Amino acid sequence: MKKGSITNLILILVLLLGLSLLLYPSFSDYWNSKRQSYAVASYVQSVSNMSENQYKEMWKAAKKYNKSLLKRENEFVLDERQREQYDKLLSIDGNPIMGYIDIPTIGVYLPIYHGTGEAALQVAIGHLEWTSLPTGGENTHCAVSGHRGLPSARLLTDLDQLIVGDHFVLNVLDKMFTYEVDQIRIVEPHQVEDLLIQEGKDLCTLVTCTPYGVNSHRLLVRGHRVENAAQTRLVRVTADAFIIEKLVVAPFVLVPILMIMLPFLLSGGNNGRRRKK
Repeated sequence: MKKGSITNLILILVLLLGLSLLLYPSFSDYWNSKRQSYAVASYVQSVSNMSENQYKEMWKAAKKYNKSLLKRENEFVLDERQREQYDKLLSIDGNPIMGYIDIPTIGVYLPIYHGTGEAALQVAIGHLEWTSLPTGGENTHCAVSGHRGLPSARLLTDLDQLIVGDHFVLNVLDKMFTYEVDQIRIVEPHQVEDLLIQEGKDLCTLVTCTPYGVNSHRLLVRGHRVENAAQTRLVRVTADAFIIEKLVVAPFVLVPILMIMLPFLLSGGNNGRRRKK
């Protein structure tokens, strides 16, 4: 193989590698968002197929569980029996999704899974199992957690953009719970006092790691329950629309790279022809 051809091949391989690295975050985020949108749609469909008795029993069991938290001695760790019970609550036919969250300000629309196992946190957000289930009501404090800065999905990367007064919505079974942000704190991982139940209050806290990329502390964005907005929504495709925007922008980034690389490729071929002559 001639030297000019080898140079062209190397340049092409470098270009393809660069394009792959550039497109991977967008493509992976798009793929995960599509998958989670389908998961939410499937959850909504499962809820609509529930019988009235099944619905009432599931809601009653979840409320009873939340009341039991006020008397439980092992406050932060579930034993084997409690874990088995927890996994069945708000679970439709064994589905690990207990609902979904909508944070319009930062374009987050994700399922909420039981527990905070890594498998769930890689693609969505998880419910802290020792906190209240997301049923609303006095003496409840639900906490959900998610990652920031994953190359494969944005998840709660932009959670630090929320400010006091912003709203987020938990959708559980066919109910909507709207919370207004009233407190934003940064604490160390072992400081969990801000996640405890406060008498008479209906609270929900969003948890993620901070600072971005360092992850030594926890960002806690707490909200208190308020009235739902007049215009209610079911399944949206915000996540899809958000990702499509990035894919539309991608060619404008790639074209300049191709234009820069093209003269090198052409000059390599011309040099080879000149040497042949």
